[in-house]
This record gives sequence, C-alpha cells and structure tokens, in this order.
Amino acid sequence: MKRRTGMTIDCLVLDHDDTAVNSTATIHYPAHLKMMGILRPEEPVIDLETWFLKNFDPGIMTFLAEELGLSDEELAEEFRIWQDFNEEHVPPFYPGLPELLGRFSEAGGVLAVVSHSTERHIRRHYAEGCPDAQPDFVFGWEHEASKRKPSPWPLEKIIEQTGIDPSRMLVVDDLKPGVDMARAAGVPVAAAGWGHDVPQIREAMKRLCDLWLPDIPALKSHIFP
Repeated sequence: MKRRTGMTIDCLVLDHDDTAVNSTATIHYPAHLKMMGILRPEEPVIDLETWFLKNFDPGIMTFLAEELGLSDEELAEEFRIWQDFNEEHVPPFYPGLPELLGRFSEAGGVLAVVSHSTERHIRRHYAEGCPDAQPDFVFGWEHEASKRKPSPWPLEKIIEQTGIDPSRMLVVDDLKPGVDMARAAGVPVAAAGWGHDVPQIREAMKRLCDLWLPDIPALKSHIFP
C-alpha cells in the first residue's frame, strides 16, 4: 500500500458518538430517560455521568439486558425509542473536526467509522455536518453482535479491502470497546479526550491507549506533524 505523503497515517478509524459528534447528551441519554419512563416508570434513573460509565464498562447492552433486566420485547422497544430520537435530531460535530477530516480525505486518507450507531444515521450526520469528508467505510449496529466493537472484524475487513498496514492506521475512540477492538487487530489506538469529562474514564483511557488526545488540535497535530 502506497503511503500518503505529509501524514503519519493512511487510515483513520473514528468512533462516532462522543468522538465525532456530541450525541450522548443530545440523543442517547434523553432516549434512555424516555425509555425508562415508559418501560420502568417506578425505577430510579442514572444520571448522565453514570450513563457514560455504563457505556464504558460493562457496555450498554450488558447494562440494559443484565443490570436493568430488559426482556427481548423491552429491548426491541428501547431500540425503537432510540431510533425515533435519531430521526428527530442531528447531533453536532465537534468544532474543528469536519475541517480536519476534509483535509485528511483531500490528502488521500482512508476514513472509516466503527460505531454502535446505525450506518444510516452515521451517513446522514456526515452528509449534513461534514460534507467535505464522507466515510469510505462504515461499520455500525446493523452487523451481528459478533462483528460489532469490540470485535476486531471491522478492522480486519478494512485491512483486507485496502491493503493498509495496521501500523499505518489509527483508531480514535472515547470508550474501552474501541480500545479492545484495536488491540485485537494490532492497530494503534488513541483516546478522544474532548467528548466528555468523566475522571474515571479519562484516567482509564490514558492508561489503556497508545495516545492521549485532549482535543481536536492534538489529533490534527498527530496526523499532520
């Protein structure tokens, strides 16, 4: 695979929620509150910081199915409510990221998104909020559980289809499933430190990742030294 000049990587693999777009506070957490009001109105709800922590560990599906004990029927209703919120709202990209991704794509970089959101919504968000950089690959919630993060399958498919060496790729994520995916595929991983400010998550990601990126300019400086 020919290296792109002027960049430290050939392929950027971005998480979507709270890495590219500010979506937990605007979509995912409000959808959870609505779901709890419908399905579990007598139970207490967790606050936003705890929601971030549950996404970090044990993961959102484990939290919903095991900790909350949602049945298959309730999980289906939770998914419907979540999708309705996605249809009604478009989360904003973090300032400076669309311009950076546009420059990366213009320079010939391969842009991939690996997320627990759906491909349809991810592509809609990029079309509306980041028109100068459309993802070359999107691996979302539609894939079966064994092929979603933290499975290395999305990265293996990107490597297979592009021929890019794993050392010339970079996964950027704000939560542990992205780290686990990257480690399993032998791809360097950086922590996105700009999406939330939960001390336990920040410290864990600093420890687990190859790079700590506190803000978008730090990501830009890493890609374009």
